[in-house]
Amino acid sequence: MAKSTIKLRTKEKKGLIQVKSLITHPMHTGLRRNKKGDKIPAHFINEVVVEANGEPVMTANWTGAISKNPFISFSYAGDKSDTIKLTWKDNTGKSDSLEKQVGKK
Repeated sequence: MAKSTIKLRTKEKKGLIQVKSLITHPMHTGLRRNKKGDKIPAHFINEVVVEANGEPVMTANWTGAISKNPFISFSYAGDKSDTIKLTWKDNTGKSDSLEKQVGKK
């Protein structure tokens, strides 16, 4: 199994679940050039979905304007028993996902 591109941290605080995630991805816009002068093809995440117990709590539709290795942070109303799943898909058809219970390492 390949190493996950997602780091996911969650914790419960006063009835809110705090979700923080770092995704390792190059996020190329398709406008840059390499040292030879050739264009680097566009390669960026275009969809991120975060689910709690199978129900979506956050969806993001991105373009190439998002920086390399994007960081996501948000909160939603939930409790310690929630299972969080983060999934991303990019414009080349690649994807990754990670699932964990709130507060677990």
